[in-house]
Amino acid sequence: MNAVPQRLGVLGGMGPLAGAAFALRMVQLTPADSDQQHIPVLLCNDPAIPDRSSACMGTGPSPLPAMLRGIDTLVAGGADCIAIPCNTAHLWFDELQAASPTRLLHIVDSVVADLRRQGVTEGQVGILGTPATIAMGLYQRYLRAAGYEPIEPSAEEVQRLCVPAIGAVKANRIDAAFAPAAEGVRLLAQRGAKAVVLGCTELPLAVPPGRRAELGIVLTDSIDALAREAIALMRPGTA
Repeated sequence: MNAVPQRLGVLGGMGPLAGAAFALRMVQLTPADSDQQHIPVLLCNDPAIPDRSSACMGTGPSPLPAMLRGIDTLVAGGADCIAIPCNTAHLWFDELQAASPTRLLHIVDSVVADLRRQGVTEGQVGILGTPATIAMGLYQRYLRAAGYEPIEPSAEEVQRLCVPAIGAVKANRIDAAFAPAAEGVRLLAQRGAKAVVLGCTELPLAVPPGRRAELGIVLTDSIDALAREAIALMRPGTA
């Protein structure tokens, strides 16, 4: 594998809009003056991958075999670095990395780096995400290791606010997603959060950049954070 990866693979489809949005943000965030200066990206946008939250909660099949097939497809296409723009999928990160001959980027590492980029280096950080992401502690352990104090929504708030916002994005009802997601952000801010992680890749779409100033708090966008990490790795010195 080259020291600097040359072709990014994207394991998408979880959900389809999040994978497509990640590919778009790769282009929009890459410093480039011509087509040829952009990063080659292979997108495997497979919506047939079983639901990750259902699998974690014991109510659905494991997505791991389908995700491994997607990684095989990307590697066969020449990807020498892979990003997975689905937060909950990272609950299987160790198994995926062990089976992959190429490096996988970790979305939570990317989010921690983005918090620091925005000047949030300590203190309380709120987390919004799927029921499985919250319940399984995906972000909590990484944030604690990085010196932050994580704040979680209650299980009732996850079901009342996060789940409807995520579902609205998956159903292409983007406008309906803002209100519940915004309420989730505000509740975490009221509890002392200095920043809030939009820790499901539908949530940055639910709270679009043009409306984030309304919430009056630092937000870290897991789609953009992962894209920035990929760009920094593949275009050293330009991101």
